[in-house]
Amino acid sequence: MKLLLTSSGISNQSISDALVDLLGKPIAESSALFIPTGLYPFPGGAGLAWRAISGRAPSPLCGLGWKSLGVLELTALPTIREENWIPMVQETDALLVGGGDVLYLTHWMRQSGLAELLPSLSESVYVGVSAGSIVLTPYNCDAEFDLEFVPTGSDMAVGGDRALGLVDFTLYPHLDREEMPDTSMANIEKWASGIPAPTYAIDDETAIKVIDGTVEVVSEGNWKLFNP
Repeated sequence: MKLLLTSSGISNQSISDALVDLLGKPIAESSALFIPTGLYPFPGGAGLAWRAISGRAPSPLCGLGWKSLGVLELTALPTIREENWIPMVQETDALLVGGGDVLYLTHWMRQSGLAELLPSLSESVYVGVSAGSIVLTPYNCDAEFDLEFVPTGSDMAVGGDRALGLVDFTLYPHLDREEMPDTSMANIEKWASGIPAPTYAIDDETAIKVIDGTVEVVSEGNWKLFNP
């Protein structure tokens, strides 16, 4: 897949231009499916999902003016015949993966079969926001936070510090966001020092663009690469 891994959605013109470049055509001529699954573990998750789907979320994805837009709910896919959802995913121009709980999103990416399908979608554009970006990396920088939302008795926490590993670098979003003290540059550097992979710290005005394994940083803000 072609990837646009963001901290906070399509937050500036440079990231918007990168999305259009990956699509190869205007957004208004492109189809998209939105995945809200990562939002549900949080208190008020249903409302968060509705705001994201209706284009009212702070991290814009659904409100960009797509030609067509649908909702792909990962928790439903295991109960649906594959021939009724896989062609739909294969034919869409963009998969928009919202933020939320990385651990939960990783779990349902695997359980739904989407994680296995993603590498074959060579012409599709994957657009991630926060957790939706982290989930493709090898390591979950939000693991400690995510563990607070694991249901009692669930084995979902096993391996919670790992994500899908579909790219060979790690991502730590929301760099220096005021209301998130854990995202200070010093804290991210400390976390990255224990990770055996390159780590990109990116703020909400930055995205990582990946085409055929080639990584490009798109930014109107601040970012830093920490090598292992």
